[in-house]
Amino acid sequence: MSPPDLAETEDKPRRRSRWIAAAALGLISSSFSTIVSQLFAARIGRDAAVDWMTVAAIPVRDWALSAEPSWSAIVTGIAFHQWADFSWALVFFGVLGRWTADLRPWTILLLALPWAILTSGMEWFVLVPLFPFSQPLFTLQQPYWIGFLVHASSALMYPLFVRLRWIHDAAPAWDVSFSNAWSAGALAVIAALGAIALFGARGYELPWVGRDKDMDQAYIRHMTAHHAQGIELAQLAVRRARDAHLRKLAMLMVSSQIGETRIFASWWRSWFATEMPDCSSAERAAMPGLLTTNEIQQARNAPPDGFDGLFIALMSQHHRGAVKMADQMWHSSGDPRLRVMAHAIRHEQQGEIALMQGASGAAAVGTAFRNMLRDNVN
Repeated sequence: MSPPDLAETEDKPRRRSRWIAAAALGLISSSFSTIVSQLFAARIGRDAAVDWMTVAAIPVRDWALSAEPSWSAIVTGIAFHQWADFSWALVFFGVLGRWTADLRPWTILLLALPWAILTSGMEWFVLVPLFPFSQPLFTLQQPYWIGFLVHASSALMYPLFVRLRWIHDAAPAWDVSFSNAWSAGALAVIAALGAIALFGARGYELPWVGRDKDMDQAYIRHMTAHHAQGIELAQLAVRRARDAHLRKLAMLMVSSQIGETRIFASWWRSWFATEMPDCSSAERAAMPGLLTTNEIQQARNAPPDGFDGLFIALMSQHHRGAVKMADQMWHSSGDPRLRVMAHAIRHEQQGEIALMQGASGAAAVGTAFRNMLRDNVN
């Protein structure tokens, strides 16, 4: 046997072990990011069920969308997310294993965040909205930073590969010690987030830390009232819209705004320990984008062949008002959680305007990128 043939034969078991270890890491990292995403979502104003439903819409399109996220859509979204994270681990330690399989844990950790930026960017800018899925909803509905946080939580598990790569041989003592400590840290994070989520579900979120309580209270009250009208209008479209895709978008609007309203109510109870007062007539009149009683009645009475166009016009006006309100909060000195949530709301509602207008492809990516950065406070 020639030396090249011998070398090739000796490399096969090592390559096989590398791929097995990469697959094991993919299961661990994807599961960790799923659990962290589920527990952490509400802490930054995200409804996890709605987010999983939106992820499910990538492979199964409009089937996943409903006014109340179904268990089938949630499970599909989680499974698709797990598959994606699993695949990225295979790429990092399998496809690129010639360069990454022997890295030390701290080197892997240094590469984790750049890898999260690369992979989340590939999904948000290319793989989901363009090729192969051609689904603009995800990119227009969720700002890029949400995907980055999810990918970062997954990539932070990559240093465990230093233990998994020793499948057929005893791992060095240092690799074992490091992996045990890293695993314990990951479990501690899950336990802490689980405890915070449990207390949050019982009305005990982490305390309010903003600088202007009156401003934050006004924003929560106003956006809650604004969302209530948006839900009413979207529910009308769920029943009356002729275009099937528009009807599904209306369902998504209902579910996302109901979820955000629940989070506002939970934060209000936790932070201010009072009943949330209703908005006065004067406050409602001053809200940007809030529709008049006549405009709502006009939508109710619109003829079947004229409803879709009228709904798009009225909901676009309503969304633009919510975007202005969210932008004001984003640029304020309010509680950081409210500000982060506001940034996501402004991106989501601008994205829904684009979706109602049929945005797709590269144009949708450009719109989503501008929506994430554009200043709408005027």
